[in-house]
Amino acid sequence: MQSFYVEGNSAMHRLSPRVKLLSLAIVSVVLFISENIALLSVAVLLAAIVCRMVGMPVAEGLRRLRPIFLTIVIVALFNLIFNPWHDALVTLLRLTALMLLAATVTATTTIAQFIDEVTALARPLERTGWVQADDIGLAIGLVLRFVPEILGRYQAIREAHEARGLKVRPTTLLAPLIILTLRDADNVAAAIDARGIRRHVN
Repeated sequence: MQSFYVEGNSAMHRLSPRVKLLSLAIVSVVLFISENIALLSVAVLLAAIVCRMVGMPVAEGLRRLRPIFLTIVIVALFNLIFNPWHDALVTLLRLTALMLLAATVTATTTIAQFIDEVTALARPLERTGWVQADDIGLAIGLVLRFVPEILGRYQAIREAHEARGLKVRPTTLLAPLIILTLRDADNVAAAIDARGIRRHVN
């Protein structure tokens, strides 16, 4: 089982998880409001510097972020086809900065810290009667925990295809990936229910 968390004692590691999450939310809003290419370019540069502070080797960082960056490039290319080049570049810079900042936060915050902070921040929403803060924290924790596992499984399936001399196609990769992921989801749900972690409304 993998995790995005990287052991370390950098300034980002020592920073409060709540400060990191709230700062990421504020910066995200600012980035999506701005369409200034110069400002967004500076944001990407600063985000890269902050991400480098984590202490992860560059090669390992690029390997982890490659699938996300490829998705960002595809989104930018679609924008370039249907919109002016300025909009496509803004999208590329904006999402790249967010990717680097989010990667920094997830690399310097344990899953337990994420769950605790998200649960605490969602606690006031319980007054509406619509949500349970513990369930929100659990959901966020599961996503953070299993996204790296899904990416690793995708790579393993791809390598298995190549080892057998099979042509790698999205359809042949996604089918086993979805089946394995759903199986794991059922196992995790059963384990959660067995431990009485989730709240059930009768």
